[in-house]
Parts: sequence; structure tokens; C-alpha cells
Amino acid sequence: MNYYAIQVKTGEENRFIKNFKTTYPEVGFPLYFPQRYLDIRKRGRVNSATASVFPGYVFVEAANDAEITASQWKFRNSRGFFRFLKSNQEIIPLSSRDLEIVFHFIKNYPIAGKSRVYFNENSRIVVVDGPLLGLEGRIIKVDKRKGRAKIKLDLYEDSFSIDLSFEVIGSMEPAAGNG
Repeated sequence: MNYYAIQVKTGEENRFIKNFKTTYPEVGFPLYFPQRYLDIRKRGRVNSATASVFPGYVFVEAANDAEITASQWKFRNSRGFFRFLKSNQEIIPLSSRDLEIVFHFIKNYPIAGKSRVYFNENSRIVVVDGPLLGLEGRIIKVDKRKGRAKIKLDLYEDSFSIDLSFEVIGSMEPAAGNG
């Protein structure tokens, strides 16, 4: 299977998917829109909100380039569509580096919740489980008070950062022999 990225109007990703499936029910491509939960503190209150992992992008699963090319006009005529990546003239499936990070979210965490972490003796974050597991090398900033880790993501030679939530499960030391 190949995975392709479509740029759509930011904040309208779910609407794009719903409209596309309603307008073209015969096109059976799975469409993915990875999301994340964040606790947002405002005026002393904590509210949970859902945000996009890749703002403005929807991912399409297709067997090959010919399938996506045959349906490209249906996508392009859909409300909120901007372009295929790399471009509308050069529709390229996600490469290994991009595919790995997108797969991390669409297959394991369609809606990324909180990761469970602890901080080691050097105050470095250690991820036990959750969406941050496997992304430790991409962490660029940790805010212990807010319970968020800022990670750097790449997609088609473009870099951006997002926050993922975590909860601290204590400052544990790894068990002897797990070194």
C-alpha cells in the first residue's frame, strides 16, 4: 500500500473527509486524519481539546499510483482541497522517513492521548508508553508544569513542531539488569 498526503483547509480536515465520502461513496480509499488530545488551562480551569497532529493534512491509502491518479479529479473538486503533495502535477507517495512518522499516528494512535513518562536522575524524560514512545529523539522542549512535550515533525522536507501531552508517573529508576 502507498500513502499520499493531501493538503486541505486547516481546521476543516474532518469536514473534508465527510464531504468527500458523501459526494464520492464509490471511492473506497481509507482517509486518515491523526489527532491528539491536549489539556488546555484557561482562567484556572482545565479543558480537554482535540487538535490535529498534522494541521491541514489528510492521508489517503491507495494500492498504487494509478489508483490515486484515476481519482485525483474527485479529490481536487472537493470542497476544502488545496493540493496533493508534492504537487498536483507530481503526486508522490510518502517516503520511508515521512511514512514512518505518519504510520506511528494513523496505525497506533488515531487520537493520541497522554503518554506516561518519568524523569531520570539527569532530569531527562523517559517515555514508558503512549504516543511519545519512539519519538524521544524528536523532543525539543519539555514543559513539566503543563505536562507537554514539544516534538519536531517533518513532512515532505517541511518541519513543524507540535505539543503532545504526558503524565508523570514518578521519578523511577530502571530495574537492575534492564540497562
